[in-house]
Amino acid sequence: MNRRKFISSTALAAAAFTILPRHVLGGNGFIAPSDRINLGYIGVGKQVGTLLRGHMALPETMIVAAADVDSSKLNRFLENANKANAEKSGHQVQGYKDYRELLERKDVDAVIIASPDHWHALHVVHAAKAGKDIYCEKPLALTIDEGRAMVDAVRKYKRVLQTGSMQRSYYNFRQAADLIRNGYIGDIKEVNVSVGEPVKECDLPWLEAPAHLDWDMWIGPSLYRGYHPVLSPLLDAKEWAMWRLYHGFGGGYITDWGAHMFDIVQWALDMDHSGPVSFTPPDQSNAKEGLYYTYKNGIKVHHKSWGKFNAIQFLGTEGKIEVSREFLTSDKGNLPKLVIPEKDRKVYYSENHYRDFIDAIKKRSKPICDVEIGHRTATVCNAINIAYQLQKPLKWDPRKEEFDNAYANNLKTRPYRGTWDYRDF
Repeated sequence: MNRRKFISSTALAAAAFTILPRHVLGGNGFIAPSDRINLGYIGVGKQVGTLLRGHMALPETMIVAAADVDSSKLNRFLENANKANAEKSGHQVQGYKDYRELLERKDVDAVIIASPDHWHALHVVHAAKAGKDIYCEKPLALTIDEGRAMVDAVRKYKRVLQTGSMQRSYYNFRQAADLIRNGYIGDIKEVNVSVGEPVKECDLPWLEAPAHLDWDMWIGPSLYRGYHPVLSPLLDAKEWAMWRLYHGFGGGYITDWGAHMFDIVQWALDMDHSGPVSFTPPDQSNAKEGLYYTYKNGIKVHHKSWGKFNAIQFLGTEGKIEVSREFLTSDKGNLPKLVIPEKDRKVYYSENHYRDFIDAIKKRSKPICDVEIGHRTATVCNAINIAYQLQKPLKWDPRKEEFDNAYANNLKTRPYRGTWDYRDF
């Protein structure tokens, strides 16, 4: 063999080696570097433990970076993330206080956003603009207009976004949705949703922020107020952060648990790309339940206590279905365990919300709770809060995303502090 033929043949052999199947190269469980999906985490508070376990249970994933304005929480997360990486690659995770530095990294393929709700719009828009795929906790958006901007940014930059409404990947809710869509309890006339109260104004005293927390950055785009540990608990606090209850940071239990339960109502009634046409709050002032909203087909959905908490009751012309994370029951015998025939139309099937996200990244497809779906559910929740706040019936156009009331339309957005701007994409 002459020199030219030798070089040519060895080059071909090297090229062939680089495209060998991964199972030939590395044995069981080996993932080639080019097949890995590198994750960055934005917001590493209490919820992130569940997300870390869920995403890192998948063989393709590796964590490369994390960002949080609380250095104590960030350091704890880095320790746990490095342990999770050690079982795969041993790659060390880099921490940042400013999430924008994380987004500048070219090796970050996707971000997991678990920040407080008032940050979601900016984090999603900036991540999409930086070319990252996104898993964002529910509720997707703090306001209606923020949600629409998030949809537009994700679509503009052709990104995958999975909303963290993981109940869609649970058997109970999928079975309920399939039964309802296929008429197993007849025509749905009424739905009752039992979740907590609407958003309220924040009246907590102002205290000095701990040294490990950049409070100004925690506030971010929201109107400024002083620190309180209820809003951002210390590292080892057993309670959840209750920023979620207060105007400007969360949407009360209407968006916290409601983003789960009203989401299942939207899914079961095949309204993922639409929504109600009216919202009717109770007459009494300071009411914490009693509102109902109505779809164009006449179905009414009531926000009220009906006997089970964080649960949904579907009432049809031929029976009822009650569902939560803990139970799925019906007054029609075997429906909860019925094997639904293949001929029936079925909802999107997912048994693992995190796997579904990673698969969507690889296929460049829409996951089970795409950005538009997350936005539509958040819109329902935010419109409920607006109707409670104004204490008047409101008409809603789900196509134009507008109320019939100027004051209500003003509440579709919120003032942003300083130079922050979620529309800049």
